[in-house]
Amino acid sequence: MIPYPLLTVSLIVMWLTLNAFTLGHLLLGTLIAVFAGWALAALRPEKPKIRKWHLLPILAFRVMVDILRSNAAVALLILRGKRRPHTAAFITIPLEIEHPVALAAMSVILTSTPGSAWLAYDSRQKTVLIHVLDLVDEEAWVAAIKQRYESLLLEIIE
Repeated sequence: MIPYPLLTVSLIVMWLTLNAFTLGHLLLGTLIAVFAGWALAALRPEKPKIRKWHLLPILAFRVMVDILRSNAAVALLILRGKRRPHTAAFITIPLEIEHPVALAAMSVILTSTPGSAWLAYDSRQKTVLIHVLDLVDEEAWVAAIKQRYESLLLEIIE
């Protein structure tokens, strides 16, 4: 009846926090939370088969290090202002990843790293379009993404 009870309760609590606590809001919040749980259950993707669990901490460490580096690089870029011009650009990167969860993980990694954003994925050509705030060498970006993230995700998930 309720596929995600914790989600349902959380949504009801959030609804009541955002609105006044009345019987009407309790019923409406409960109705919305139950339907949201059903919708999520209908959209639930297949679970990934993680083959190499021991590589997950390595991937997490790489992502954290890259986020810290990118934060510093973006901060320096902002602090320098117009003294050092930067070149924002769009890059198309060919990917070998096909599993939806691996693609989602890659998109979260690239978008959460300051200075880059995942924009579009072309499933026919298996390419992703990303935006880079300060592009110096396009080939280095492509190689870094494929070596640092894609290779690990291929080993972990697919």
